[in-house]
Amino acid sequence: MKLENDPLAAFWMPFTANRAFKATPRHLVTAKDMHYTSGDGRKVLDGTAGLWAVNAGHCRAPIIEAIRKTAGELDYAPPFQLGHPLAFELASRVAALMPDGLDRIFFTNSGSESVDTALKIALAYQRARGEGTRTRLIGRERGYHGVGFGGISVGGIVNNRRQFGTLLGGVDHLPHTHSIEHNAFTRGRPGWGGHLADELERIVALHGAETIAAVIVEPMAGSTGVLVPPLGYLEKLRAICTNHGIVLIFDEVITAFGRIGGATAAGTLGVTPDIITMAKGLTNAAVPMGAVAVSRTIHDGVVDGGPAGIELFHGYTYSGHPLAAAAGIATLDLYKSEGIWDHAASLHDYWEEAVHSLKGKRHIIDIRNMGIVAAIELEPRPGAIGQRGMELFHQCFDNGLLVRATGDIIALSPPLILEKAHIDEMIGRIGELVEGVE
Repeated sequence: MKLENDPLAAFWMPFTANRAFKATPRHLVTAKDMHYTSGDGRKVLDGTAGLWAVNAGHCRAPIIEAIRKTAGELDYAPPFQLGHPLAFELASRVAALMPDGLDRIFFTNSGSESVDTALKIALAYQRARGEGTRTRLIGRERGYHGVGFGGISVGGIVNNRRQFGTLLGGVDHLPHTHSIEHNAFTRGRPGWGGHLADELERIVALHGAETIAAVIVEPMAGSTGVLVPPLGYLEKLRAICTNHGIVLIFDEVITAFGRIGGATAAGTLGVTPDIITMAKGLTNAAVPMGAVAVSRTIHDGVVDGGPAGIELFHGYTYSGHPLAAAAGIATLDLYKSEGIWDHAASLHDYWEEAVHSLKGKRHIIDIRNMGIVAAIELEPRPGAIGQRGMELFHQCFDNGLLVRATGDIIALSPPLILEKAHIDEMIGRIGELVEGVE
């Protein structure tokens, strides 16, 4: 096959307007701590931790060295019927960070795989305990749970699934909790919206509890534009699921590992689900890896309740990969040795004040924040939803700041090693640039 002259042609980029990018490419070529370097040599402040993932900052030496050392000793070990010490060490370390009782860890390679794994474990558990009619899965509107067929079925972002047919059957969705009418410019968790959890009772009444295996929600919905949980909302979901024998899954691919406080949103907010999905900050994104923390009750129900032999017919070639496990251990060590989560928590109030100082700027109709996360929602252009957000995204990058655009929402989630000067720079830059967006 003759090679094309265009060096950008072969790579079909994910979640990207490929034609637009390849007409005006914007490359990242190096990274260190809080900054990237662009293809044209500019320093770019990372306002998104890559993709919500690089919580400890870029190219940290202890993580690099752990990967390098392991690559020279054990490049790969099959995880089926065999093991290697690093995977067991990391599992124990992750289990110790989880809420009480969620101490069985299944490794995956991404958040998408973690979600599909969690859904399958919930189904297997219901069957193992004699509730095989429980096959229905409940997600939430505007939820993002990765791109596997299970994840986009329970997810609630229409564009993520409209090209791919009917997907999994028997899925229903809770309403989302976002309301500019009631909660615009709320600082932290809004007071309005907790009652929306009661919609789960309506869904149970509609379908019958005996048909529902699991409910999956993000404690804070990130990729859809930072939807902060209303006060009392997660607590109500927990109570309803407990009452009806439904497995409650928290998708913490974004919120775990210090993003809104401690190791998990569940721990920070005081609501314990039955399963937690993770990825991103687990390895500081240095090597792809995900994990699923499962309650002892569910694990034992599947493992001890099944026949002899393989109890769960599920897994991945790269589950607990040696390099990923090494990166995960080094990342957890770095979080602890540098007190990164406590450092970030000490900036929560400063972050909140800074992001809300943008109120009144041109086009801004809402600002939301939780932990070291924020969303700046812009009024859409008539007949051109998302264009104003994308224009601001490009303006920010071209002026030395990486943000994330989700439609007309600008999301911020910088590395947790940030300082006040970084916050001032991010917010100041956005405040200047949004005034010039038409």
